[in-house]
Amino acid sequence: MFAKLISARSFFAALGLALSCMVGALAPTTASAAIPYLQLNASEPKYAAIVIDANSGEVLYDKRADSPRYPASVTKVMTLYLTFEALSEGRMKLTDRVVMSPRAAAQAPTKIGLRPGDSMSVDEAIKAMTVKSANDVAVAMAERLAGSESRFAALMTLRGQELGMRNSRFVNASGLPDSRQISTARDLAILSRATMRDFPQYYSYFAVKGFYFRGNYIKGHNRLLDSMEGFDGLKTGYTNASGFNLAGSAVRDGRRLIAVVLGGPSTAWRDNNMEDLLLTGFDVMKRRSRGERTSIAANIYEDDPSGPIERPSVEQGDGDQAGLRIVLTENPRNPGPVKVSPTLRGAQEAAKPKASAKKPKGEYGVQVGAFKSKSLANEQLKLVRGRFAKVVAEAEAAVEGAGGTFRAQFQGMTSDAARSACSALKAKRVPCLVLAP
Repeated sequence: MFAKLISARSFFAALGLALSCMVGALAPTTASAAIPYLQLNASEPKYAAIVIDANSGEVLYDKRADSPRYPASVTKVMTLYLTFEALSEGRMKLTDRVVMSPRAAAQAPTKIGLRPGDSMSVDEAIKAMTVKSANDVAVAMAERLAGSESRFAALMTLRGQELGMRNSRFVNASGLPDSRQISTARDLAILSRATMRDFPQYYSYFAVKGFYFRGNYIKGHNRLLDSMEGFDGLKTGYTNASGFNLAGSAVRDGRRLIAVVLGGPSTAWRDNNMEDLLLTGFDVMKRRSRGERTSIAANIYEDDPSGPIERPSVEQGDGDQAGLRIVLTENPRNPGPVKVSPTLRGAQEAAKPKASAKKPKGEYGVQVGAFKSKSLANEQLKLVRGRFAKVVAEAEAAVEGAGGTFRAQFQGMTSDAARSACSALKAKRVPCLVLAP
């Protein structure tokens, strides 16, 4: 009972911190406001890795394990950690429903694709995150647990600090590209170990290879679940900026190892490197038990991957990388702030009206959705404005109500601007209709 009280107190304290963070995020800022970019040494490869003994936490191998990296969808391990925490504390049940908001439904792929207002069970939502790596479901779960994704992200960062993740910061629940969201191989190994240690009753979700959802079979991305004996989780991740990531774990001869590989140039290279690290780790552990003094580094061929990242199909990706860049610096340990454009400052900032914006001209427009309430229509307008600021920069947001339906529109555009905007929005799977005079 005492442990539950402490856990609940910690949760509400985290909520307080999250609220203060959210207020800060919404505070007015100037055009020159700065946010930290991920800082990488100009000569440093993206690749980083670590192997640890799950039982003792001993580090058996590390390479750039404390260098900042983009976690991509490995982020969802923290989203799932907080989901499992809510389940274990009785704040949520596997049969409860997770409702898809307009904001969640509009997330970039990969996604389940539920429409706003539709829902799925918590059990289905967990599988959607572990198997499909569904970004829309991650956001919906964040909103279910904390009211908003920004508040949930503050909870993620706080819980990470409590677990010992000293170099991680979360700003979204999915791992979609954001220059402010960083972690390290060591921190992600700490998170993986904490997840299986604190919630062993839910760890098996990471070993699910596929599941049926509304009559369709959804197959996962983690190929090592099929190809490597004893491998049973955890999570893949990919963006252009991060490369191919994987936090994994396997059991051999009663020993469990955890490994994290970040920045692989392809799924095959990443998976092969993960398997090499784990197999070598098991061999080292066995030889140590016989009195040999050896290490993974002494028994593995270390070769930094080179060449461009091999982009997968969108079904395996984590969304579009447009506008995201890595700032190269010679001082990665002490990253300094840099000026950024409004389009990289996040949806909240980009959605704010600009005092100096020109009045829109033209008789055309675009419609980005029709909803049963005005608030949902306004939410969609803010979302589109935030994600596609350049596309609708000269347009005026408006909600047109008729017959119980509220249409989210951007008006006052030229014919060319409206058609160009719809083309760009449809390419990102955002519904769009050109409105002619």
